[in-house]
Amino acid sequence: MKLFDTHCHFDFDVFQDDFAYQVELAREQGVERILIPSVGPSNWTRIQDLANQYSHLYYALGFHPYFLQQEFEQFAPKLESLLSSSNRQCIAIGECGLDFAIEVPVERQERALELQFELAKRFDLPVILHSRKAHNRLIQMVKAAHLPKGGVLHAFSGSYQQAMEWVRLGFSIGVGGTITYPRANKTRDAIQRLPLEHLVLETDAPDMPILGYQGEPNHPLQLIHILNELASLHSKSKQSIASQLWENSNSAFFICE
Repeated sequence: MKLFDTHCHFDFDVFQDDFAYQVELAREQGVERILIPSVGPSNWTRIQDLANQYSHLYYALGFHPYFLQQEFEQFAPKLESLLSSSNRQCIAIGECGLDFAIEVPVERQERALELQFELAKRFDLPVILHSRKAHNRLIQMVKAAHLPKGGVLHAFSGSYQQAMEWVRLGFSIGVGGTITYPRANKTRDAIQRLPLEHLVLETDAPDMPILGYQGEPNHPLQLIHILNELASLHSKSKQSIASQLWENSNSAFFICE
């Protein structure tokens, strides 16, 4: 049974003590591939270095709205250069998107997102989208962008109707630890109703803890708990769902087996 953690901030400091051991812990739980999204210029080089050491680690380059600096545009040439010279393990633009729950000006967030959409088109890459309290505007911007490869809506927590809007735009839905919480009724209902072919698994480690592990750093080895919950919601075997989601994940990021 092979699992793909499609969103793990494996470069964060909490994982840096004996990183090789952290990687092995995940592999022991069947996590055969991990995608590390960047948050901005501060970690572009770091995630590239990690991917260069491990062939099963993939990465994405972009500007996360939460970490968006006022002068972000001065780093655009560097981002273009890194994308131009990247290897097969650079498989997406991101983490990018809109977050209307933070103090970063909306106008700046939208400029950064438009820039990244242009890069996604230029380099023919999918995008990893962050959305918080910004569903309608983000949908509007994605529709206007005409992205060639779609992407993944990360950390989905919404209604079935919202999820289907993304599916119709060619996006996969990132399923994380939220579904392990019984109180997350709306999200659990949406994930239960969505066809499995539109879903991918993610931990968002070290964030988005699994039920029962609150207060602890999340880890890609916890992906198995999300799989277990998904199997329960869909009344199917873990093996069959794992196989489907492995295929979905590789397809979403255009990875050839």
